[in-house]
Amino acid sequence: MTAGFHRDDLNRLERAGRLRSLSPRTGLDFASNDYLGLANDQRLRDAVADAVARGVAVGSGGSRLLRGNDLEIAALEAEAAALFGAEACLYFATGFAANVALLATLPQPDDLIVHDAMIHASMHDGLRLARAPAVAAGHNDPQAVDDAIRAWRAQGGTGTPWIAFETLYSMDGDCAPVAGLAAVAARHDAMLLVDEAHATGVWGANGRGLAEQLEGAENVVALHTCGKALGCQGALVTGPRVLIEFLINRARPFIFSTAPSPLLASAVRTALRIMAEEPERRARLHALIAHAETALAPHGVTAKGTQILPLIIGDDVATMERAAAVQARGFDIRGIRPPTVAPGTARLRITLTLNVTPQDIDSLAEALA
Repeated sequence: MTAGFHRDDLNRLERAGRLRSLSPRTGLDFASNDYLGLANDQRLRDAVADAVARGVAVGSGGSRLLRGNDLEIAALEAEAAALFGAEACLYFATGFAANVALLATLPQPDDLIVHDAMIHASMHDGLRLARAPAVAAGHNDPQAVDDAIRAWRAQGGTGTPWIAFETLYSMDGDCAPVAGLAAVAARHDAMLLVDEAHATGVWGANGRGLAEQLEGAENVVALHTCGKALGCQGALVTGPRVLIEFLINRARPFIFSTAPSPLLASAVRTALRIMAEEPERRARLHALIAHAETALAPHGVTAKGTQILPLIIGDDVATMERAAAVQARGFDIRGIRPPTVAPGTARLRITLTLNVTPQDIDSLAEALA
Protein backbone atom coordinates (compact mmCIF):
# COMPACT_ATOMS: atom_id res chain seq x y z
CA MET A 1 0.00 0.00 0.00
CA THR A 2 1.07 3.59 -0.59
CA ALA A 3 0.82 4.33 3.13
CA GLY A 4 3.62 1.81 3.70
CA PHE A 5 6.08 4.03 1.84
CA HIS A 6 4.99 7.08 3.78
CA ARG A 7 5.35 5.26 7.11
CA ASP A 8 8.80 3.94 6.17
CA ASP A 9 9.91 7.40 5.11
CA LEU A 10 8.78 8.91 8.41
CA ASN A 11 10.67 6.17 10.24
CA ARG A 12 13.81 6.99 8.25
CA LEU A 13 13.48 10.64 9.14
CA GLU A 14 13.07 9.77 12.80
CA ARG A 15 16.16 7.54 12.83
CA ALA A 16 18.16 10.33 11.22
CA GLY A 17 16.93 12.88 13.76
CA ARG A 18 15.08 14.82 11.07
CA LEU A 19 11.44 14.09 11.84
CA ARG A 20 9.45 17.31 12.00
CA SER A 21 6.48 17.94 14.26
CA LEU A 22 4.29 20.89 15.16
CA SER A 23 4.69 22.47 18.57
CA PRO A 24 2.91 25.40 20.23
CA ARG A 25 4.41 28.80 20.83
CA THR A 26 5.80 28.97 24.35
CA GLY A 27 8.59 30.93 25.98
CA LEU A 28 10.39 34.10 24.94
CA ASP A 29 10.29 34.74 21.21
CA PHE A 30 13.69 33.99 19.69
CA ALA A 31 12.18 32.01 16.81
CA SER A 32 9.73 34.17 14.88
CA ASN A 33 10.29 36.61 12.01
CA ASP A 34 8.11 39.26 13.70
CA TYR A 35 11.14 41.55 13.70
CA LEU A 36 9.36 44.85 14.44
CA GLY A 37 6.94 43.29 16.92
CA LEU A 38 3.92 44.26 14.85
CA ALA A 39 2.04 40.95 14.78
CA ASN A 40 0.29 41.81 18.05
CA ASP A 41 0.22 45.58 17.58
CA GLN A 42 -3.16 47.05 18.55
CA ARG A 43 -3.11 49.36 15.54
CA LEU A 44 -3.24 46.38 13.20
CA ARG A 45 -6.22 45.03 15.12
CA ASP A 46 -7.85 48.45 14.91
CA ALA A 47 -7.22 48.58 11.15
CA VAL A 48 -9.03 45.27 10.71
CA ALA A 49 -11.88 46.36 12.98
CA ASP A 50 -12.21 49.63 11.09
CA ALA A 51 -12.29 47.77 7.79
CA VAL A 52 -15.04 45.50 9.10
CA ALA A 53 -16.98 48.57 10.21
CA ARG A 54 -16.59 50.03 6.70
CA GLY A 55 -18.08 46.89 5.22
CA VAL A 56 -14.88 45.26 3.97
CA ALA A 57 -15.46 41.54 3.51
CA VAL A 58 -13.59 38.82 5.39
CA GLY A 59 -13.10 36.73 2.26
CA SER A 60 -12.33 37.93 -1.24
CA GLY A 61 -14.76 35.50 -2.84
CA GLY A 62 -12.56 34.40 -5.70
CA SER A 63 -9.60 35.08 -7.93
CA ARG A 64 -8.58 38.69 -8.52
CA LEU A 65 -9.56 38.21 -12.16
CA LEU A 66 -13.06 37.22 -11.13
CA ARG A 67 -14.78 38.94 -8.21
CA GLY A 68 -11.84 38.95 -5.80
CA ASN A 69 -10.34 42.30 -6.79
CA ASP A 70 -11.34 44.22 -3.67
CA LEU A 71 -10.66 47.96 -3.51
CA GLU A 72 -8.75 47.45 -0.25
CA ILE A 73 -6.21 45.28 -2.08
CA ALA A 74 -5.91 47.76 -4.92
CA ALA A 75 -5.30 50.57 -2.42
CA LEU A 76 -2.58 48.52 -0.74
CA GLU A 77 -0.82 47.92 -4.06
CA ALA A 78 -0.88 51.61 -4.96
CA GLU A 79 0.48 52.65 -1.57
CA ALA A 80 3.18 49.98 -1.61
CA ALA A 81 4.36 50.92 -5.10
CA ALA A 82 4.69 54.54 -4.01
CA LEU A 83 6.50 53.64 -0.79
CA PHE A 84 9.04 51.32 -2.42
CA GLY A 85 9.54 53.56 -5.44
CA ALA A 86 8.29 51.14 -8.08
CA GLU A 87 5.95 51.64 -11.03
CA ALA A 88 3.50 48.98 -9.89
CA CYS A 89 2.83 46.31 -7.27
CA LEU A 90 0.96 43.02 -7.02
CA TYR A 91 -0.24 41.46 -3.75
CA PHE A 92 0.12 37.69 -3.36
CA ALA A 93 -1.33 35.50 -0.62
CA THR A 94 2.14 34.24 0.43
CA GLY A 95 5.77 34.92 -0.30
CA PHE A 96 6.16 31.30 -1.35
CA ALA A 97 3.49 31.66 -4.04
CA ALA A 98 5.02 34.94 -5.19
CA ASN A 99 8.50 33.48 -5.67
CA VAL A 100 7.10 30.47 -7.51
CA ALA A 101 5.13 32.82 -9.77
CA LEU A 102 8.09 35.05 -10.53
CA LEU A 103 10.47 32.30 -11.59
CA ALA A 104 7.87 30.17 -13.34
CA THR A 105 6.44 33.09 -15.33
CA LEU A 106 8.87 35.92 -16.11
CA PRO A 107 11.98 34.21 -17.60
CA GLN A 108 11.32 32.92 -21.12
CA PRO A 109 12.68 29.77 -22.86
CA ASP A 110 15.61 31.57 -24.51
CA ASP A 111 16.63 33.23 -21.26
CA LEU A 112 18.95 32.03 -18.48
CA ILE A 113 18.34 32.11 -14.72
CA VAL A 114 21.47 32.43 -12.58
CA HIS A 115 20.63 32.05 -8.92
CA ASP A 116 22.55 32.17 -5.69
CA ALA A 117 23.24 28.68 -4.36
CA MET A 118 21.49 29.55 -1.08
CA ILE A 119 18.15 30.82 -2.38
CA HIS A 120 14.95 29.93 -0.53
CA ALA A 121 12.98 26.73 -1.13
CA SER A 122 10.20 28.76 -2.77
CA MET A 123 12.60 29.92 -5.45
CA HIS A 124 13.77 26.34 -6.03
CA ASP A 125 10.16 25.29 -6.54
CA GLY A 126 9.74 28.14 -9.00
CA LEU A 127 12.81 26.92 -10.87
CA ARG A 128 11.21 23.49 -11.27
CA LEU A 129 8.37 25.15 -13.18
CA ALA A 130 10.53 27.66 -15.05
CA ARG A 131 10.74 27.57 -18.83
CA ALA A 132 14.27 28.93 -18.85
CA PRO A 133 17.34 26.87 -17.92
CA ALA A 134 18.88 27.66 -14.54
CA VAL A 135 22.37 27.49 -13.08
CA ALA A 136 23.52 27.97 -9.50
CA ALA A 137 26.31 30.41 -8.68
CA GLY A 138 28.49 30.39 -5.60
CA HIS A 139 26.92 32.02 -2.57
CA ASN A 140 27.28 35.81 -2.54
CA ASP A 141 29.77 35.66 -5.42
CA PRO A 142 29.09 38.25 -8.16
CA GLN A 143 32.04 37.01 -10.19
CA ALA A 144 30.52 33.52 -10.30
CA VAL A 145 27.29 35.05 -11.62
CA ASP A 146 29.25 37.00 -14.23
CA ASP A 147 31.15 33.86 -15.28
CA ALA A 148 27.92 31.87 -15.65
CA ILE A 149 26.41 34.49 -17.95
CA ARG A 150 29.57 34.76 -20.03
CA ALA A 151 29.75 30.98 -20.42
CA TRP A 152 26.10 30.91 -21.53
CA ARG A 153 26.71 33.67 -24.08
CA ALA A 154 29.79 31.83 -25.37
CA GLN A 155 27.62 28.75 -25.93
CA GLY A 156 25.18 30.75 -28.03
CA GLY A 157 22.75 32.10 -25.41
CA THR A 158 20.81 34.98 -26.92
CA GLY A 159 18.01 35.73 -24.46
CA THR A 160 17.95 37.73 -21.24
CA PRO A 161 19.85 36.66 -18.13
CA TRP A 162 17.87 36.75 -14.86
CA ILE A 163 19.80 37.00 -11.59
CA ALA A 164 17.89 35.71 -8.57
CA PHE A 165 19.05 36.26 -5.01
CA GLU A 166 17.97 37.17 -1.49
CA THR A 167 19.25 40.34 0.11
CA LEU A 168 19.35 38.75 3.59
CA TYR A 169 19.61 34.99 3.95
CA SER A 170 17.30 33.48 6.52
CA MET A 171 19.49 30.68 7.86
CA ASP A 172 22.93 32.29 7.98
CA GLY A 173 21.95 35.91 8.52
CA ASP A 174 24.40 37.21 5.91
CA CYS A 175 23.67 39.91 3.33
CA ALA A 176 24.04 39.77 -0.43
CA PRO A 177 26.56 41.98 -2.29
CA VAL A 178 23.72 43.94 -3.84
CA ALA A 179 25.88 46.55 -5.57
CA GLY A 180 28.12 43.89 -7.07
CA LEU A 181 25.19 41.90 -8.43
CA ALA A 182 23.62 45.06 -9.84
CA ALA A 183 26.90 45.82 -11.61
CA VAL A 184 26.89 42.34 -13.17
CA ALA A 185 23.32 42.92 -14.34
CA ALA A 186 24.30 46.25 -15.90
CA ARG A 187 27.20 44.64 -17.81
CA HIS A 188 24.98 41.94 -19.29
CA ASP A 189 21.61 43.73 -19.67
CA ALA A 190 20.27 41.28 -17.09
CA MET A 191 17.13 41.35 -14.99
CA LEU A 192 17.29 41.18 -11.20
CA LEU A 193 14.84 39.12 -9.13
CA VAL A 194 15.39 40.42 -5.61
CA ASP A 195 13.90 38.69 -2.56
CA GLU A 196 13.80 41.22 0.29
CA ALA A 197 11.81 38.91 2.59
CA HIS A 198 14.00 39.27 5.69
CA ALA A 199 15.20 42.82 4.96
CA THR A 200 11.90 44.61 4.40
CA GLY A 201 11.01 46.71 7.42
CA VAL A 202 14.38 46.17 9.10
CA TRP A 203 16.93 47.65 6.71
CA GLY A 204 17.06 50.62 4.37
CA ALA A 205 15.50 54.07 4.55
CA ASN A 206 11.96 53.75 5.91
CA GLY A 207 12.48 49.98 6.01
CA ARG A 208 12.49 49.71 2.23
CA GLY A 209 15.11 46.95 2.21
CA LEU A 210 18.75 46.39 1.34
CA ALA A 211 18.15 46.89 -2.39
CA GLU A 212 16.12 50.09 -2.03
CA GLN A 213 18.46 51.98 -4.36
CA LEU A 214 17.55 49.60 -7.19
CA GLU A 215 13.76 49.93 -6.93
CA GLY A 216 12.16 51.70 -9.85
CA ALA A 217 14.75 50.51 -12.37
CA GLU A 218 13.37 48.82 -15.46
CA ASN A 219 15.37 45.64 -14.80
CA VAL A 220 14.38 45.09 -11.14
CA VAL A 221 11.56 43.01 -9.69
CA ALA A 222 11.48 42.82 -5.89
CA LEU A 223 9.54 40.78 -3.38
CA HIS A 224 8.60 42.24 0.02
CA THR A 225 6.93 39.77 2.35
CA CYS A 226 4.20 40.96 4.70
CA GLY A 227 4.39 38.09 7.18
CA LYS A 228 7.74 38.94 8.75
CA ALA A 229 8.64 42.47 9.89
CA LEU A 230 5.22 43.74 8.79
CA GLY A 231 3.49 41.29 11.13
CA CYS A 232 0.74 40.32 8.67
CA GLN A 233 0.55 37.87 5.78
CA GLY A 234 1.18 37.82 2.05
CA ALA A 235 3.78 39.34 -0.24
CA LEU A 236 4.13 42.46 -2.34
CA VAL A 237 5.86 42.14 -5.71
CA THR A 238 7.09 45.47 -7.03
CA GLY A 239 8.52 46.29 -10.44
CA PRO A 240 7.92 47.76 -13.89
CA ARG A 241 4.25 48.00 -14.77
CA VAL A 242 4.64 45.84 -17.88
CA LEU A 243 5.98 42.95 -15.80
CA ILE A 244 3.27 43.31 -13.17
CA GLU A 245 0.66 43.21 -15.94
CA PHE A 246 2.41 40.17 -17.42
CA LEU A 247 2.10 38.40 -14.06
CA ILE A 248 -1.60 39.25 -13.90
CA ASN A 249 -2.07 37.64 -17.31
CA ARG A 250 0.37 34.73 -17.15
CA ALA A 251 1.25 33.79 -13.54
CA ARG A 252 -0.76 30.66 -12.70
CA PRO A 253 -0.26 31.00 -8.89
CA PHE A 254 -1.93 34.42 -9.20
CA ILE A 255 -4.60 33.67 -11.81
CA PHE A 256 -5.91 30.47 -10.27
CA SER A 257 -5.72 31.37 -6.56
CA THR A 258 -8.39 32.93 -4.42
CA ALA A 259 -7.29 36.46 -3.61
CA PRO A 260 -6.05 37.24 -0.08
CA SER A 261 -8.51 38.48 2.49
CA PRO A 262 -9.25 42.20 2.03
CA LEU A 263 -9.01 42.50 5.82
CA LEU A 264 -5.38 41.42 5.65
CA ALA A 265 -4.77 44.09 3.02
CA SER A 266 -6.13 46.64 5.49
CA ALA A 267 -3.69 45.42 8.13
CA VAL A 268 -0.74 45.51 5.72
CA ARG A 269 -1.55 49.11 4.74
CA THR A 270 -1.32 50.09 8.40
CA ALA A 271 1.86 48.08 8.91
CA LEU A 272 3.52 49.84 5.98
CA ARG A 273 2.68 53.23 7.46
CA ILE A 274 4.09 52.20 10.84
CA MET A 275 7.22 50.87 9.15
CA ALA A 276 7.80 54.14 7.30
CA GLU A 277 6.82 56.55 10.08
CA GLU A 278 8.48 54.93 13.10
CA PRO A 279 12.21 54.58 12.44
CA GLU A 280 12.71 54.24 16.17
CA ARG A 281 11.48 50.67 15.91
CA ARG A 282 14.39 49.84 13.60
CA ALA A 283 16.77 51.72 15.88
CA ARG A 284 15.64 49.62 18.85
CA LEU A 285 16.05 46.41 16.88
CA HIS A 286 19.52 47.38 15.68
CA ALA A 287 20.50 48.11 19.29
CA LEU A 288 19.29 44.63 20.23
CA ILE A 289 21.41 43.18 17.41
CA ALA A 290 24.54 44.91 18.72
CA HIS A 291 23.80 43.78 22.27
CA ALA A 292 23.19 40.19 21.18
CA GLU A 293 26.42 40.01 19.21
CA THR A 294 28.36 40.88 22.35
CA ALA A 295 26.35 38.66 24.68
CA LEU A 296 25.95 35.56 22.51
CA ALA A 297 29.19 35.37 20.50
CA PRO A 298 31.14 33.80 23.42
CA HIS A 299 28.69 30.89 23.32
CA GLY A 300 29.27 29.99 19.68
CA VAL A 301 26.68 32.17 18.00
CA THR A 302 27.74 33.43 14.57
CA ALA A 303 27.11 37.17 14.24
CA LYS A 304 26.73 38.74 10.77
CA GLY A 305 25.42 42.12 11.89
CA THR A 306 21.78 41.21 11.27
CA GLN A 307 18.77 40.05 13.26
CA ILE A 308 19.44 36.39 12.39
CA LEU A 309 22.11 34.70 14.50
CA PRO A 310 22.79 30.99 13.88
CA LEU A 311 24.50 28.71 16.38
CA ILE A 312 25.99 25.93 14.27
CA ILE A 313 26.06 22.56 16.07
CA GLY A 314 26.41 20.15 13.16
CA ASP A 315 24.80 16.92 14.30
CA ASP A 316 21.03 16.71 13.78
CA VAL A 317 20.20 14.85 16.99
CA ALA A 318 22.49 16.99 19.13
CA THR A 319 20.90 20.10 17.65
CA MET A 320 17.39 19.04 18.59
CA GLU A 321 18.51 18.02 22.08
CA ARG A 322 20.13 21.41 22.56
CA ALA A 323 16.98 23.14 21.29
CA ALA A 324 14.82 21.16 23.72
CA ALA A 325 17.11 22.06 26.61
CA VAL A 326 16.96 25.77 25.81
CA GLN A 327 13.19 25.61 25.34
CA ALA A 328 12.88 24.00 28.77
CA ARG A 329 14.59 27.08 30.19
CA GLY A 330 11.83 29.28 28.70
CA PHE A 331 13.32 30.35 25.35
CA ASP A 332 11.53 29.60 22.09
CA ILE A 333 14.43 28.64 19.83
CA ARG A 334 14.05 25.99 17.15
CA GLY A 335 16.53 23.56 15.70
CA ILE A 336 17.09 23.68 11.94
CA ARG A 337 18.24 20.51 10.18
CA PRO A 338 18.86 19.31 6.62
CA PRO A 339 17.49 19.60 4.03
CA THR A 340 16.68 23.17 5.11
CA VAL A 341 20.43 23.63 5.69
CA ALA A 342 23.39 21.68 4.32
CA PRO A 343 24.27 18.32 5.90
CA GLY A 344 26.57 18.75 8.86
CA THR A 345 25.41 22.31 9.55
CA ALA A 346 22.34 21.72 11.74
CA ARG A 347 21.86 24.71 13.99
CA LEU A 348 19.84 26.71 16.42
CA ARG A 349 18.39 29.67 14.53
CA ILE A 350 18.15 32.65 16.87
CA THR A 351 16.17 35.62 15.64
CA LEU A 352 15.88 39.00 17.30
CA THR A 353 12.58 40.85 17.44
CA LEU A 354 11.11 43.69 19.44
CA ASN A 355 9.26 41.03 21.43
CA VAL A 356 12.35 40.62 23.66
CA THR A 357 14.57 42.92 25.72
CA PRO A 358 18.33 43.22 26.33
CA GLN A 359 17.72 41.48 29.65
CA ASP A 360 16.07 38.57 27.82
CA ILE A 361 19.14 38.27 25.62
CA ASP A 362 21.39 38.19 28.69
CA SER A 363 19.23 35.44 30.17
CA LEU A 364 19.51 33.51 26.90
CA ALA A 365 23.29 33.81 27.04
CA GLU A 366 23.22 32.24 30.50
CA ALA A 367 21.04 29.41 29.23
CA LEU A 368 23.36 28.73 26.31
CA ALA A 369 26.31 28.65 28.69
